[in-house]
Amino acid sequence: MVLPKFPVEGGCQCGAVRYRLKASPLTVYNCHCKDCQRFSGAAWSMSMFVRDEDFEILSGETVRYDRKADSGNVIAMNFCAHCYAWLWNNSPVLPGMKVARAGTLDNMDWAEPIGNIWIDSKAAWVKIDPELVNFPKGLVDRTPLFEAWNRHNQD
Repeated sequence: MVLPKFPVEGGCQCGAVRYRLKASPLTVYNCHCKDCQRFSGAAWSMSMFVRDEDFEILSGETVRYDRKADSGNVIAMNFCAHCYAWLWNNSPVLPGMKVARAGTLDNMDWAEPIGNIWIDSKAAWVKIDPELVNFPKGLVDRTPLFEAWNRHNQD
């Protein structure tokens, strides 16, 4: 997969919130946890780890929902204040990072996931590619996902 020339942009469904991604994310992966299934309304969510300094809000107002995870961490989830599209989470384990929703990019053709987390809670019909970097639960240390993204984008 060829990365685009950055910056790239994205936003919510109604167009009120727009953002700019100024550099490549550190990784793109699928999360199959029950929370992502519920919030996305799908079998998984596509996540992009991005540095705060590489993520710029261009317009719009967001609302925040603080969700307490099973780990006890509070995850700040950010939505468009108008259409309530789920845009990003603030990372409780990696300060200075956001977990943005890849599906909110204007063009996500380049954002091919390199792995999966929480596959123990995936829908029974979901097929997981064993060639990807996959984990049964979540990860505190996302280094394996970052390394897989770098390998994938050097090919």
